[in-house]
Amino acid sequence: MDHILRKLNLTKGQRLLDIGCGWGELILAAAQKYQVKALGITLSQEQFEQVKSRIDHEHLEDLVDVQLLDYREIKDQVFDRVVSVGMLEHVGKEHLEQYFVTVQKLLTDGGISLLHSITGRDENGTNSWINKYIFPGGYIPMVSELIGQMERHNFYLLDLESLRSHYTRTLEHWTHNFEQALPKIRETKDESFIRMWRLYLQSSAASFNCGNIDLHQFLFSKGPNNCLPWTRDYIYK
Repeated sequence: MDHILRKLNLTKGQRLLDIGCGWGELILAAAQKYQVKALGITLSQEQFEQVKSRIDHEHLEDLVDVQLLDYREIKDQVFDRVVSVGMLEHVGKEHLEQYFVTVQKLLTDGGISLLHSITGRDENGTNSWINKYIFPGGYIPMVSELIGQMERHNFYLLDLESLRSHYTRTLEHWTHNFEQALPKIRETKDESFIRMWRLYLQSSAASFNCGNIDLHQFLFSKGPNNCLPWTRDYIYK
C-alpha cells in the first residue's frame, strides 16, 4: 500500500479516487499521510458499511468518503489521482475498454492513475475451474492488452513494474493463514469448499512462482506529466 501511495506522488489537497476500495485501508492511509481528499467506491454492502464506520471512528469525515457505486456511474467529478488495486481482473475482457474510457473521463489533465492487476501471458484469461468455482466472469488480461488500451485512449505510460515474486510470497502467507483458521472456517464451510480453496491458493502460488501469471503495476497519466521524480529512488526509500 505504501509502495502504491509513493508512486502516486500525492500532495496535500489533491483528490484521489480508489476504484474498488475494499475495506478502505488505502484511502484512509492516503488521507492520514498525505492530507488528500479521498473517495472510495465499492459494490459490496459489507465493505461500504465497514469503511463508513472506520471513517467515523478515525474522524476523517472531512477528507474521506465512501460510496456504494459502480465506477461507471460517477458523475460530475474529476480527480487528480485514480487508483485501482485488484479490481480489473473482475471487469471482464469485453469491458476493458470501458474501464479506460471511464478513467480518461475521471482524470484531470495531467492526472495520474495507478493500475494494479494480475496479468497473463496469453489470451486464455483464466482456466475453466477457477472461472466456475472461484471467480465467475473474471478475466486476466495480458500486458499488451492493457498497454494497447492506454495508447488507444491517449494515456502516457510512465512506469511498469512486475511484483510477481511478491505475490508468490503473499499467496504462501494466505495459504498458511487459511490452514491456521480451519477450525473457524469449518463452522460455516464444508470440506468441499476447503479443498477447493486450498487448491486455489496453492496452485496460484505455484503459477506466480513459475511465471504462468504475473502481477503488474502500471503508472500512466492523462496527457504528459513532467512533475514526477525522475527515478524510482523515491519509491524504495
